[in-house]
Amino acid sequence: MSHTENPPETAAAPSGSAGGLAVALRRRGAALLIGSVAVVAVALVALLAPSPESATPLDPDNPGPDGSRALARVLEDHGVQVVVARSADALDDTPVDADTTVVVVRTGGLGPPTIERMLAHTRPAELILVEPGPALLDELGLPSSSRRVEPDGPLRADCDDPLVAGLTLEADRVATYDAGCFPVGDSGAVLSRPMSRMVLWGAEAVLRNEDVLHADNAAVALRLLGGRERLVWYLPSVRDLDGEEGVGLASLLPRWIVPALILALLAVAALAWARGRRLGPLAVEPLPVVVRAVETTESLGRLYQRAGDRRHAADLLRRATLDRLARRLRLGPAAPDAVARAVAEVTGRPAADVDRLLAPGQTPPDDHALITLANDLAALEEEAHRP
Repeated sequence: MSHTENPPETAAAPSGSAGGLAVALRRRGAALLIGSVAVVAVALVALLAPSPESATPLDPDNPGPDGSRALARVLEDHGVQVVVARSADALDDTPVDADTTVVVVRTGGLGPPTIERMLAHTRPAELILVEPGPALLDELGLPSSSRRVEPDGPLRADCDDPLVAGLTLEADRVATYDAGCFPVGDSGAVLSRPMSRMVLWGAEAVLRNEDVLHADNAAVALRLLGGRERLVWYLPSVRDLDGEEGVGLASLLPRWIVPALILALLAVAALAWARGRRLGPLAVEPLPVVVRAVETTESLGRLYQRAGDRRHAADLLRRATLDRLARRLRLGPAAPDAVARAVAEVTGRPAADVDRLLAPGQTPPDDHALITLANDLAALEEEAHRP
């Protein structure tokens, strides 16, 4: 009887264990799912929620070294309302009147349509353009030109403008314009007023957090931007550009650079053509070139004849004759005197005559004498070769 009751008990125990495991797994899976959803939700909120800080250079909300939060906070403490417009549409939606100053930073991102919109909307206000380049000045129709230079030291305001009288600014690099305040040698000035209610400012360093405390940079920036009740800080965006519009290297260069490059290319081509013509046409010949010895001898003779160097030619004739006679008589590298004595013994000629022919340093007075010397040396060599 005990044998028939044991199987149901053993079967019930595994069923209960499997059910508990399944419930535990479902609870753990639910906890993991809830945790994953919470993490994703937090990440989405962090990505989509507006951040109180910015990493954009010269942004009033950027606390980094290249930001402008310090200057914006000081302006607000002095009662100036700072409004930031980060696109052309935001600038159009911002009210502008005669008590408003509009400062435009990062002006390299302005295209022609954006410039027209900006000028039309900011007409009543004072417009401050920070480091505008040649392309922007040309688009605005301003006669001023722009150059970037590195000052040797702090720059002092040398002008009658009460806005910056007596102040000194310090910047590693500035943009200069034709006339105005803070002159940089003969390169121009940092501050210029080419039109009514428009200022060209060539030192963006005074707006940055890391440079605002150098010299009188803070005072210059406060006077420049804090003269009215409201300050609209415009940061152009790439979204402001039209589909067919772009700001690249060509748009930043002056218009005369293309004709100048074309003229330079034409000059280089003309110079290359002229130099090539001077060398004449190319001659094609097989290499290596083999030149016969007789041609070399004749060429050297013509050179000596043209130069009138009879002494050099006579010495070469004597030296060659001595070498051949020494080999013929098996004297080796003997002195000229020894060769002359041996030749005199072989030929039977007087030693003085042989020595006169072979002694170096005697210059023939004319070409006829040189020819006579050559014939005499040839005759002496023939006599020495006879058995």
